[in-house]
Amino acid sequence: MTAQQPGQTGTPQVPVCPRHPDTVSYVRCQRCGRPACPRCQRPAAVGVQCVDCVREAEARRPVARTVLGGRARGDRPVVTITIIALCVVLYLAQRVPGLMILPNLIFMPALAEAEPHRFITSAFLHGGALHLALNMYALWIVGSILEPALGRWRFLALYLLSAIGGSVGVLLLADPTGPSWGVTVVGASGAVFGLFAAVFFVLRRFGRDTTQIVVLIAINFFLGFVIAGIAWQAHLGGAITGAVLAAAYVYAPRERRTLLGVLATVAVAALLVALVVVRYTTV
Repeated sequence: MTAQQPGQTGTPQVPVCPRHPDTVSYVRCQRCGRPACPRCQRPAAVGVQCVDCVREAEARRPVARTVLGGRARGDRPVVTITIIALCVVLYLAQRVPGLMILPNLIFMPALAEAEPHRFITSAFLHGGALHLALNMYALWIVGSILEPALGRWRFLALYLLSAIGGSVGVLLLADPTGPSWGVTVVGASGAVFGLFAAVFFVLRRFGRDTTQIVVLIAINFFLGFVIAGIAWQAHLGGAITGAVLAAAYVYAPRERRTLLGVLATVAVAALLVALVVVRYTTV
């Protein structure tokens, strides 16, 4: 028999993990002091911490930003990769016998009024392997630079609105009484030209030499005029849209960057819609 000490009421309580009450743990978190089982332990500078304390510390940690306000994630440009993957998948789907994707998604001024989704879906289709390869290569080179700098949501808005701007450019410059009203347009060129314009403004913003990007834009514009089958109107519309939006993103004051970025995105989108409405109502 053992003698019970004064004040002792029973068997000492065994410490268990708060997240896993069925697991005994004598290891405690260095921050909150609660028991932490092996599944909830995270290495710390001294000892271990529980997952709850680690999450709380990460939530309070200041978000690292690029000079242009993008979140410094240090990972791959997932938006760029997703767009490229989607374009490749749709290109392969176009080659599946019996799967009639192209006629429902291409842009044509005569059809887009009744089916406005064509303004954006056409940017994810391509007429051939070389067309796809050139656009995706340009998208990868420029997107891997712009996406980390601007952040994901601004880069995505820039790409999508530039793509729509390319279709709007085709619409505005097409003759309702001529064959151009029934011309079909596909490709990401309009969106890519919007990204080219954004690179120009980024370089200008930091006092860098813009000669190479200007020459690149000029050469591609020239090819659009001398090579048959290239919609230079889409290049022009995408470049103008991208330039306006990129200027707002790049030159916005740091303390109002998010607000002005949202306002500029909404304003450019509204302007594109207004141009489309006016164009169709005056036909």
